[in-house]
Amino acid sequence: MITRYSMPEMSAVFADKARLGLWLEIELLAVEAWAKLGVVPLAHATACRERAPKIDARFVRRVAEREAVVNHDVAAFVDVVQESIGGFEGLWIHYGLTSSDVVDTALSATLVRAADLLLVAVGGLVSVLKRRALELASVPTVGRTHGMHAEPTTFGTKLALACLQADRDRTRLQRAREAVRVGKLSGAVGTYSNVHPSVEQYVCNALGLQPVPATQVIARDRHAEYLYACASLGTTVETLATEIRLLQRTEVGEVEEPFSTGQKGSSAMPHKRNPIGAERLAGLARVLRGYLVAGLEDVALWHERDISHSSVERIVLPDASMIAYYSTKRMSVLIDGLVIHADRMLENLLEGSHGLVFSQPVLLALIGSGLARDAAYRIVQRDARAAQEQRRSFRDILAQDPEVNEALGGTTKAEKTLGEAFDLTRSLANIQLTFAALESVSG
Repeated sequence: MITRYSMPEMSAVFADKARLGLWLEIELLAVEAWAKLGVVPLAHATACRERAPKIDARFVRRVAEREAVVNHDVAAFVDVVQESIGGFEGLWIHYGLTSSDVVDTALSATLVRAADLLLVAVGGLVSVLKRRALELASVPTVGRTHGMHAEPTTFGTKLALACLQADRDRTRLQRAREAVRVGKLSGAVGTYSNVHPSVEQYVCNALGLQPVPATQVIARDRHAEYLYACASLGTTVETLATEIRLLQRTEVGEVEEPFSTGQKGSSAMPHKRNPIGAERLAGLARVLRGYLVAGLEDVALWHERDISHSSVERIVLPDASMIAYYSTKRMSVLIDGLVIHADRMLENLLEGSHGLVFSQPVLLALIGSGLARDAAYRIVQRDARAAQEQRRSFRDILAQDPEVNEALGGTTKAEKTLGEAFDLTRSLANIQLTFAALESVSG
């Protein structure tokens, strides 16, 4: 992943030193497990641990140099480790194991660490969404469908629904973490033909993993589930980003991304404040979904194993983790600093469409007075169109419509009924049901 979209704590999880460090720990734990079985002399296991190489830049370079000769990353690693330990003791490294025993188990441990970072990040997003949803719970705004004014809602309601969605992403990520929290050290085709099952159990216990039945490799549906959790999280971020982008448009002007001191919105037009953060996150979500497709392609391997998944995973698993983490952290900052123009929201709601957002309660009032639904619908539709074309108050046009007055029982009753239909408080009376769902969300 390019440094522009990676954060150091997540990058460190997938760094070469971290990867080779896990490989070494698995190898040393396996030797210790063999020693408990009496196969490896205890003194030899102790010597392996004591003389194990330090995983630093020099070690990483030595493995790379060896790989250039043997054209096999694990074999190169084993050669360098055995050489570093030296003597007969070093020959116990990789005893009874196959490459995937080490690589897959280490990868699982890596993904668990990545998932833990992601869970903290998602928790932060859930928390800021919940806080701002409650803060803006009663700020009225236009609810839009098909991009058109529909009915009133509140901006807090928008954020509350996003908070609930992010919380579901957290649950998905927790499940995915459990799916990949597994290990295997069962040999070439998973039959323990040359490695005792207790070796697998010992190593996995030490790493906090659960041993699972496998072929030569751990089944890749687990990794696809992890990628889905990342892609789903990215899509939730994109949903928020899209809403911000749409509401920040000049003609809407209801929200703004935070704009820092000294920031420039355009190299050519000094007046611009563009929603670049939201646009960036929307773009990265597309990459995440592409990685999910690649992960699903990795599930179907030949027989007990091939390595067509390997090259894919070296790219998509680290990158998906880094992008999901970056996107979640950046969206948290964006929501935290989001500028809300409540006056503009109210203006757009009440004046932007001349009051058409109250057409449904008018329709229901006419139906309640005894008009057939289609007849009532046609009256409201006609007057709504007139309000749009004439740029006049929808309520005034209705009040002046003889059919409306007659249906509602005369001018006085019609005025009272229309007043109730156009009451914003009535429209928003039940939004607390959405916020009640937030009570069970931790964050």
